[in-house]
Amino acid sequence: MYPILEKRLLAEGIWLMKILAPRVARSARPGQFVIVRTDACGERIPLTISDFDPEEGSVTIVTQAIGVSTRKICALGAGDRLADFAGPLGRPSEFVAEPIEALRQRRYIFIAGGVGTAPVYPQVKWLHEHGVEADVIIGAKTRDMLIYTDEMRAVASHLHIATDDGSEGFKGLVTQLLEKLIAEGARYDECVAIGPMIMMKFVALTTRKYDLKTTVSLNALMVDGTGMCGACRVTVAGSTRFTCVEGPEFDGHEVDFDEAMRRQGMYRTQEQRAAAIEAERAAGHVCKIGLDK
Repeated sequence: MYPILEKRLLAEGIWLMKILAPRVARSARPGQFVIVRTDACGERIPLTISDFDPEEGSVTIVTQAIGVSTRKICALGAGDRLADFAGPLGRPSEFVAEPIEALRQRRYIFIAGGVGTAPVYPQVKWLHEHGVEADVIIGAKTRDMLIYTDEMRAVASHLHIATDDGSEGFKGLVTQLLEKLIAEGARYDECVAIGPMIMMKFVALTTRKYDLKTTVSLNALMVDGTGMCGACRVTVAGSTRFTCVEGPEFDGHEVDFDEAMRRQGMYRTQEQRAAAIEAERAAGHVCKIGLDK
């Protein structure tokens, strides 16, 4: 069992949790993820690592309450325990294995959308700790949905904010802000985008125009995290890849985003069924039958 050391509300429906998981914390690297289960009958939920502290033995995750299982996670509080917290899984970000002096010759631009801001943070933090400059764009519909701005400001070379309604920072899309920065003279060697699939698609289309290498994270496609279920299949450069064991990060210019978004929609019926069962169970109309997915 894995105790929840801290729980904090970041924005409506978005919760930060710090979990005591010493072995995971000691091995974690930026870009990796964990598989979480609330109880023995719970669904396996993949969550990208948002921070880790080997000395404290803690790993931080950020969860948005959307479906039945994520709402169960978010309903837990400090002092409660998770049944499973498996990881770290997936491959670390490529730059972790590169020579530091070579990295210091580059300038990164990270583009984070919504909850995708959380997994961007450990990457920017790692680069900052190693003397590598990285600018960050955080995008959200409105200022109330922005997360990790203070934490990111402490590690980013420059932090830029874009909101759809203009309630904070630049009014418009992250891609529009990126083009504005480039037009004003900003020069980047590599872009990393993490957020909604549609956002990553249009970031990749935008950066292609500038021949700017772009890495995206496809963690939203994962289910079991081991490559066995096949739910995370994605086409990259014309070949089938498995997000959980070969990713979650891939070259954004080679990902078939339209196929990936279709795959995301394949499980909506099951999620609707699970929500209906949970509602009936909460009302006391059905017994527990193990249908948690």
